Amino acid sequence: MPLTRRAALGASAAALATRRASAQADQVIRIGVLTDLAGPYRDVTGPTSVACVRQAVEEFSAQNPGIRVEVIAADHQNKPDIGINTVRQWLDQRGVDVVTDVGNSAIALGINPVCVEKDKVHLNASAGTSDLTGRACTPNTIHWSYDTWCLSNTSGTALTKAGGDTWYFITADYAFGHAIERDTTRFVEAAGGKMLGASRYPFPQTTDFSAFLLQAQASRAKVLGLAMAGDDLINCVKQAQEFGLGRSGMKYAAIIGSITGVIAAGLETMQGMYIAETFWWDQDERTRGFTRRVQTKLPAGVFPNYVHAGNYAGITHYLKAVKELGVARAKASGREVVAQMKRMPTDDDCFGRGVIREDGRKIHPSFLLQVKKPGESRYAGDVYVLAGTVPSEQAFRPLSEGGCPLVKA
Repeated sequence: MPLTRRAALGASAAALATRRASAQADQVIRIGVLTDLAGPYRDVTGPTSVACVRQAVEEFSAQNPGIRVEVIAADHQNKPDIGINTVRQWLDQRGVDVVTDVGNSAIALGINPVCVEKDKVHLNASAGTSDLTGRACTPNTIHWSYDTWCLSNTSGTALTKAGGDTWYFITADYAFGHAIERDTTRFVEAAGGKMLGASRYPFPQTTDFSAFLLQAQASRAKVLGLAMAGDDLINCVKQAQEFGLGRSGMKYAAIIGSITGVIAAGLETMQGMYIAETFWWDQDERTRGFTRRVQTKLPAGVFPNYVHAGNYAGITHYLKAVKELGVARAKASGREVVAQMKRMPTDDDCFGRGVIREDGRKIHPSFLLQVKKPGESRYAGDVYVLAGTVPSEQAFRPLSEGGCPLVKA
């Protein structure tokens, strides 16, 4: 049947409409939150990280209604193959422009080259490895919140100088745990202390820490360093209390602990624990204001930690850079967005004002906090006493020591 002029015009109009719809769809900024939704890091990252990203998007969209932003989330299950494949699918098939949270150091290192290959942004808020701004740094990666160097420096130096000069570690046996133990050992020894030994447990298969705690007790170390997070940290501390390690005078140092674990385990269990954090919800009016806003999206009694805050702050700054460049340019090159993020000073309600260095490291102060006794807490979330502050210029590894190839000599 011959094609009539009317049919041809109709087909052309339909094709034009399809192209316009496709072009409009391509103007949507898509954020992928890769996180632990059901495993041992669910509470310290997970749904609260997603809520904080949504909070950042909600606030940005209220001020910039012309820029469309979508958020999707997926569970990496703490398995590098699942995490890497998810990111590839997001970038190839779902038009994701930035991957945030991530949580697992092995997965973070694994998706780094994928984001470079696809020229998308890797905005990491929850993986601990300091290699992300060291040997594994890329022009597409920004590391927010914390890293093992920062928190190891905060805890290891201060506690050793305060008399905790012998340490024993219980360490999660993968990249994250190894980095914590390695970095903390460096600071303990630099402060005049000594590492007496370490026990490494299979992650994430371990729930019984009794054998490792007995080895720590036998070492007679003054400080028990815990190179773990999430449910593992809570379980290990509970069992340590049952063994009476605290009553024998041993101090506990959760190098990567957080308010999330403190509230989950309770002050009776966690009292006296030293924890390093880079965000403290009760620090000032800005942090309290952010917390009140995001708590409308959270179950009752949940308080954001520094990982959650990093997702909010990082996405807030990312979207400011998108606005500055324009959506088309931002979608075309993640590398260009990261460069813009580095040029712009940061300012948000979680970390205040700051900068992103050329190695991709976002810097801000770090705090050494001690968990209160039950009778000292005055209101919900009042769990910490500030034991010390490390200023931003000292909190993170110097540029010259990281080995990042982006840093000019």
